[in-house]
Amino acid sequence: MLPSKATSDGISAETLKELVTLVNHLRVPSFPTVLERFLRGLCHFDTIIMVTYKKSFKPIIIHPKDRSEHSSTLNLYLNTAYMLDPLFNGILMGTVPGISRLIDIAPDSFKETEYYLTCYRKFDLVDEINLTIPLDDKTTCAISLGRKTHMGSIKRSEMTKLREIFPLLEALIKQFWLTQSRGYVDYQPSNGPIKHALKTFASGVLTHREQEVLGLILRGHSSKAIAEELGISAGTVKVHRKNIHARLDTSTQSEIFTLFLDHLEELDQAKTAVEEES
Repeated sequence: MLPSKATSDGISAETLKELVTLVNHLRVPSFPTVLERFLRGLCHFDTIIMVTYKKSFKPIIIHPKDRSEHSSTLNLYLNTAYMLDPLFNGILMGTVPGISRLIDIAPDSFKETEYYLTCYRKFDLVDEINLTIPLDDKTTCAISLGRKTHMGSIKRSEMTKLREIFPLLEALIKQFWLTQSRGYVDYQPSNGPIKHALKTFASGVLTHREQEVLGLILRGHSSKAIAEELGISAGTVKVHRKNIHARLDTSTQSEIFTLFLDHLEELDQAKTAVEEES
């Protein structure tokens, strides 16, 4: 018989009961909603986004699926801005652990990027916990739990609970995807990967090295980090920064970010036109 408060592993009887409910919803569309309720019993959060990432496609949003719950900022993220997300880039590089906080995976100057100011600050998030589950060789599920200013950073006890239950959650989410993925992938819009977007952005205007520097700037790397990444001096990075602004006729990172979003939109429109002609 289960103890009234907790099992010998530290998982409460109530949590086990909620897990049974979660298992019973594996084959029905309400699974993500039940999963949210289960996670709220483990840690506090203000926002939740459950998406799947596939290398050559835009993210598929799993939860919340109701478009009326999608803010303009979330739509911006799903359509274009996700390419600059530290979580997305970490998944592409295979460097994101199963459970992580944004602060642990973001570049050193991430909070100075226009992407951060446009997306994260508008969400008023001060902390974000990510659960990352590989679904197959090409697809990864990510659940991001956001905490706003009033709630503060996640507590160690909450992280401990998430780590204890994560292996079970990983197995359940994989089973959910096996049984219900068709209900999502049929509506998956295609888009080119970030390497193509960055390679073609300002092509013919910037040198190859300047494009490399620009890509790292957009993703939140400082001049020092860029220098280490590319094996050049910090002074050379500053020269590249100056040349980038001169060639693009910009003076702020905000202006460059706007140009990049416009470029992504043009790529998407061009791809759509080709698909309609074929």
